[in-house]
Amino acid sequence: MSELKKIATRNGFGDEIVEVGKDHPEVVVLDIDIGKSCKTTEFRKQLPDQYVNVGIAEQNGAGVAAGLATCGKVPFVVTYAAFGSMRICEMIRQEICYTNLNVKIACSHGGVTPANDGASHQAIEDMGILRTIPNITIMMPADYNQARKLVRAAAETYGPMYLRFTRDDMEQIYGPDVEFEIGKAHQIQDGKDVAIIANGDTVSIAMKAAKVLEEKGISCRLIDMHTIKPLDVKAVRDCINDIGKIITVEDHNIINGLGSAVCEVAAEMGKGKVKRVGIQDQFGESAPYERLLAKNGITVEHIVDIAQTM
Repeated sequence: MSELKKIATRNGFGDEIVEVGKDHPEVVVLDIDIGKSCKTTEFRKQLPDQYVNVGIAEQNGAGVAAGLATCGKVPFVVTYAAFGSMRICEMIRQEICYTNLNVKIACSHGGVTPANDGASHQAIEDMGILRTIPNITIMMPADYNQARKLVRAAAETYGPMYLRFTRDDMEQIYGPDVEFEIGKAHQIQDGKDVAIIANGDTVSIAMKAAKVLEEKGISCRLIDMHTIKPLDVKAVRDCINDIGKIITVEDHNIINGLGSAVCEVAAEMGKGKVKRVGIQDQFGESAPYERLLAKNGITVEHIVDIAQTM
């Protein structure tokens, strides 16, 4: 793993959206009055004609975005994950997904990375809620460079999308030349004894767990499932057919997130064993990020223990 300075994936969004906006003048940022936190201030400075601040009015922002999309624009509604999923859920369903408009919802503060901000700002159910809505694509990058690549891919691919970023700084995993495809899992390493499937900020934790397991003689296939909808079903099926044992790791409620999506594939196949590591169907609280992860068992040690007993 790289020893480079840690950096939040929201910074990857902020840096790349400026370059995307320059390359694609149809891209518009709709800021929900938290540009400093969501890293849109540089976009506003450099591309003021492609920027609108709708104020603290998430639902209005979604409606404006839908209108702009009907005129050929590619709007990015930018806010916190808790608000960009639940506060505007009806608008995402009725105005964006039902009409299959080219609107992107780009959200910082995903999972428990808001830490000391507390449960009100910790979106632990957002991807699960939105993945039940038809037509939407849902992604969470693992690091800064992957965030940049997926932001550009989202801007250049038609359809409603939800992109989830971290507030806290994350370890850098990928170099700037690694390519990613929406809807296709990225296999970090192959293995034969157990498969670990993670996404977002938990990928680095899964990587460390895989390293410990390797030292214990347990071979791990490690997969970054950056897109949970559409899920790379083939990658999951291959894990079940080749290995039969999967551990999912996510900074999200274990209900209806990555773990549930993987379990659905296993259930339909009628074979395989899946253990889910994630938020244990409970609200967050004000505490350091690492402590919140540990409280939910999202740790290297817990993943290793599970792998050894499967």
